[in-house]
Amino acid sequence: MTQEQSPASNPAEPEKLHEFLYCSLLTQDLPPATVGAIVTQARARNAVDGISGLLVFDGQFFCQHFEGPHEAAQGLMARLQRDPRHADLVVVHDGPLAARRYTGFAMGLAECEGPDPISALQALRGEAALAYFLALRASFDISS
Repeated sequence: MTQEQSPASNPAEPEKLHEFLYCSLLTQDLPPATVGAIVTQARARNAVDGISGLLVFDGQFFCQHFEGPHEAAQGLMARLQRDPRHADLVVVHDGPLAARRYTGFAMGLAECEGPDPISALQALRGEAALAYFLALRASFDISS
């Protein structure tokens, strides 16, 4: 590799993946139906950007776990932090990812009953938050 080449410019190297897990609150005065619009927009953009993941909504709180190419994932996180539909956004896990966890759909949506699962997640950080979420994932009814 020459000095002008970066690792990302070498097509033989695998794409570096990154994942985020965050929690946020649906902005006050927005109806829960707003979530449908969010998912529709996310699916279209994420397909272009190579992002996949799962959005969980309990009627008030969001929890989203998403993955994709490092730069695309960072860009999505920056957009989410500026999105006025989210309040009190807290990233509970952010890190590199060896292999995708979501291969069957671009952006799944799950609704959960009551705030307890997401509230418990908000108190965790790092690998503990990720492990908690991944354990919960099996209990969600996911639509894609």
